[in-house]
Amino acid sequence: MKKIFSLVIIGIMVFSLTACGNRNEDNTTRQEASDRQEISEKETDPAAAEGTESSDSTEKEEMDTDSDSKAEGNSILVAYFSLAGEQYGVGVIEEGNTAVIAKMIAEQTGADVFEIEAVNAYPETYDGLLDVSRQEMSDNARPEIAGMVDNMEDYDIVFVGYPNWWGDMPMIVYNFLESYDFSDKTVIPFCTHGGSGLSGTESTIADITGAEMMDGFDIAGEAAQNQRDKAGEAVTEWLREGGFIE
Repeated sequence: MKKIFSLVIIGIMVFSLTACGNRNEDNTTRQEASDRQEISEKETDPAAAEGTESSDSTEKEEMDTDSDSKAEGNSILVAYFSLAGEQYGVGVIEEGNTAVIAKMIAEQTGADVFEIEAVNAYPETYDGLLDVSRQEMSDNARPEIAGMVDNMEDYDIVFVGYPNWWGDMPMIVYNFLESYDFSDKTVIPFCTHGGSGLSGTESTIADITGAEMMDGFDIAGEAAQNQRDKAGEAVTEWLREGGFIE
């Protein structure tokens, strides 16, 4: 009887141990399966992948924005003096020769534009203009300018345009150059003329402003007015050489 009872007890113990072992194995198997599923989801979850890509994309966008901001920080102004009316070699015109070139430069560079205008209007006849301009030079006059560039400090590069009068800049352009601090800027002259080119006005501008100078541009007034396609090509080539356009 004791032997039978002992055998029953042993059988119960063996069964209990086996059941516990199976439960542990089941728990281990389920945990391993859960771990494998979690790893698989992390590797293939589109949301997780997009999150990483979005982060990289955001960093790239921030870098691009910084680059754009630096480019935009290099602000450009085109300031010019020009007259319509009766002009040498082109007759009576509605838009001044220098204005034509100024607008080409502004269009290609994206620059802001300021027109240097006199408070007291100049004569619209060629002979009348000759008399007034000659007298201004004789008097070393500084004709009053209508309006100001309120934010000149925002510009790093200033194109300055004018017609060549008597082998020099008009006196109103002297007034403009003397009215602002150009010492930390780059100034680039351009002019229209009847055959005299810039006539050394680049050196005069450098002396007045103390600015860094770049090679200027000059073109005959007749070409600016009546051969605009060729004038535009010449402006484009000049701006490309200066690194302003590609």
